[in-house]
Parts: sequence; structure tokens; C-alpha cells
Amino acid sequence: MKLEEFLRREKQMSRRLLAKCKYHGTITCNGKNIRTVDMIYPMETVMLTYESAECTAVPNPDINVPVLYKSRDIIIYDKPPFMPSHQSQGHYTDTLANAFANDHPHVPFRCLTRLDRNTSGVCVAALSAYGAGFLQGKTEKLYLGVVSGVLTGKGEVNAPIARVSDSVILRCVSESGKPAVSFYESILGNDRYTLVRLTPVTGRTHQLRVHMAHIGHPLAGDDLYGTPSEDIGRHALHCCAVRFPCPDTGEYVTVRSPLPEDMAALFPEENAKGLAIDF
Repeated sequence: MKLEEFLRREKQMSRRLLAKCKYHGTITCNGKNIRTVDMIYPMETVMLTYESAECTAVPNPDINVPVLYKSRDIIIYDKPPFMPSHQSQGHYTDTLANAFANDHPHVPFRCLTRLDRNTSGVCVAALSAYGAGFLQGKTEKLYLGVVSGVLTGKGEVNAPIARVSDSVILRCVSESGKPAVSFYESILGNDRYTLVRLTPVTGRTHQLRVHMAHIGHPLAGDDLYGTPSEDIGRHALHCCAVRFPCPDTGEYVTVRSPLPEDMAALFPEENAKGLAIDF
């Protein structure tokens, strides 16, 4: 088949990346230059190169974030709470991007599943433009959250989310907002808190936090959409698993992170430490 057809259909390469290789890089077949309209055949070797920007974050060797999974195109971290994903005002050297720059100073930090500063757990970054494009819209995420009060059973929250007009950060449920859907399922609880499995169908900013507050059960310790807690020093939300197709093989990969200690401590009678939930 034609090279462009193979790259677009079989390798799911984006048009943008293909254009970058055509006009700002090289494309060869068995070591010789080739056009995207040329035919390719089984057992031939095609190589694409392109100019890539370097990581803009400053390496910080004092930051060590556990790596849960790594391949040619993807790296997955177990992000601790209280660490921003990206650099921002007041956070220039203490972010996941700085940890990424330690080992990948010549690779842009492409965070595909950005987590809030106080949200812990599985965080996916791409090591190549191809990996980032391939996984666009294909990564499923699963969360564990601790909500205030007693919540039983399971349900769906279908409530559009919009920005609060006078705030850069806050979001709210509003008819004028963008569609947002989340599923929840109670796992265990006591008379103060409930541990819930949370599955976001859409990916709005603060979606799970806003939705749980909307149904009267804000995340424990959430000082934006609920109230601070003496029992936990952050909003109790943890990305416990992601599932995605491997860019190399197309086979699905699941990467997990167990329930962290500060959230498990809210259920000492249940011995919830290290609890793992699957898709």
C-alpha cells in the first residue's frame, strides 16, 4: 500500500506529525528517501525523523517519582499528592515535569493524563510525538475517592460543568456548561466516609470533585468544593488505574497504583491500605 495509507491507517499517525516529518525531517525506506505517495512492501524498513523541541522544565535531581511503566513511546508515573503536574507560578522546580526532565532533558514533557496538584496516582506522559498522537482520546482512567458521608450503591452523574464567572480555578454545575458524565460505585464505608470507585466518561476540569459535591458528597478534605478535614490534608482522590492500547502492538495495557496510606487511614477498621481496583 502507499506509505501514507500505511502510516495513517495501520499506525494511526496524525496528519500533523506526518507533515512534520515530511517538511521538517526525513522519511526513508531501506535507507533511501521515499515519498508518502510511494508504495511500500512487507519486510521493508521505514524510518521517520523530525525536529523536536526540548523539555522546557529544569531538571531537579532531588525529585524522585516512581515509574510504573515505560516503553519507547510512553512513561507512566505514580505521582504523589502535593506535586503539580506542570510548572506554574510558584512551582518552577517541584513538579512532575521537573522529575521528567531528570531523565529526558531533550524530550518535551507531554502529559496525557494531567492530575490536579493534590490528586495522586497514575499519570501518563508521552516520550514521543507519535505516542502522544496515538493515545489521544484512547486512555481510560479509573479513580478511587473518599467522599464525606454515607453513600451506598452506584449511580451516574450527568451534569454539565462550567467555569465560575469570577474565578480562574473554580468550576460549577451549570446548564450553560459543557457536557460531563461520571459514574460512581460505593466500595466500603463507615459512619463518616465512603470509599468510591469513580469513572469519568468526559474529562472536564475538576469533574469528579464537582460532581460528587453536586450530589451532596464532596471529597473528604476538598477545600474548594467541600470543607477541609482534620483527617486528611488534601482532597481524597487517587487515580488508581489507566488502560490504553500500546502504540507498538495495539494490545491493551493496564497500569495500576494501590490506594495510598492517607486515604486508607480513613478506614482503619477495613484494612484498606493497598486496595487495588480494576476495570
